[in-house]
Amino acid sequence: MVNSQRMIDEFLELVRIDSVSGKERQMADLLKEKLAGLGLEVVEDGAGRAVGSDTGNIIGKLPGSDSGPVLMLCAHMDTVEPGWGVKPVIEGRVIRSSGDTVLGADDKAGITAILEVIRVIKEQSISHGGLEVVFTIWEEGGLFGAKHLDYSLISAKCCFVLDSHGPPGTIINRAPSQDKIGVTIKGRAAHAGINPEDGINAIQVAAYAISQMKLGRIDDESTSNIGIIAGGKATNIISDSATMDGETRSLDVRKRETLTNNICNAIREAAAKFGAGVDIVTETLYHDYNLGKDDLPVKLASEAAEKLGLTPKLEKTGGGSDANIFNKMGIATAVLGIGMSKVHTTEEYITIDDLCGNAVYLLEIVKSAAGSK
Repeated sequence: MVNSQRMIDEFLELVRIDSVSGKERQMADLLKEKLAGLGLEVVEDGAGRAVGSDTGNIIGKLPGSDSGPVLMLCAHMDTVEPGWGVKPVIEGRVIRSSGDTVLGADDKAGITAILEVIRVIKEQSISHGGLEVVFTIWEEGGLFGAKHLDYSLISAKCCFVLDSHGPPGTIINRAPSQDKIGVTIKGRAAHAGINPEDGINAIQVAAYAISQMKLGRIDDESTSNIGIIAGGKATNIISDSATMDGETRSLDVRKRETLTNNICNAIREAAAKFGAGVDIVTETLYHDYNLGKDDLPVKLASEAAEKLGLTPKLEKTGGGSDANIFNKMGIATAVLGIGMSKVHTTEEYITIDDLCGNAVYLLEIVKSAAGSK
């Protein structure tokens, strides 16, 4: 049986440890100690050196006892800002932040569930085909840990990432690809009061370009956004430079490519209209995935939900996660809803029922996998 009080205590311990992106060292050291204490073989890879974090990904392996598939269980160690000095507060059956920081249920609720499942497996000698636990760095804002994971250390071909909204039983089986768009517009400086007609205002070019773009929700599969714009030195100078950063996402690769091209074309046409120069750099940050009902992680998660009397709920998402990278690397990966709410805000919370239900659900998934082909 899952030990609810143990889970609550461990979750409170974890969220009190500062681990904002790039500063996960203390969290990593604690998790290495916990995994080793549970009898796992523990390794830290070199991802931190590649991305500028103070630690690498933590990988723990627990050999299997039956012929079922090796399962990879993943959650990320980092949190977004404001994430320093988290003070969790319990109000009835809800755990929330004190209001000054995020809580860090994203993704320490996932870590807590994985640790509890391993403990129960050890305590009750539950058979399984082998577990590979991966706690990644710097998921927020770049999926850098997953991108630089040492895949030579991973044998699993089926993975569950505990990192989404929705209660236990929620299965994210579709996620989009994303393009990043970086723009520098080159205008010409002039005095704003004496000879403005001699200048080319890069900010004006940027504004015109944005006015020609279709942004926000494009359709039920696609979004686009310009999120950052900067430029200018003083109010009495026609701005000779402006920068913009944006993105496009879609569950359909062709739609995402079209959206990116449309934004780039709007920028080029605006630059030509005003006689400005422009540099545009685009990068695909991660690729989409689309798992069917018969793909192993979806099948196992659905079977486990039904055994627990839950209704499995397959959902698509507009966000990226470590699962995007794992699927691209050939590891079939579904993301599980873990009940975290209002993430990335100081109002973040999770219910105790969902916190503990995550472990119950994940344990049933491990049991469903045991002996399956």
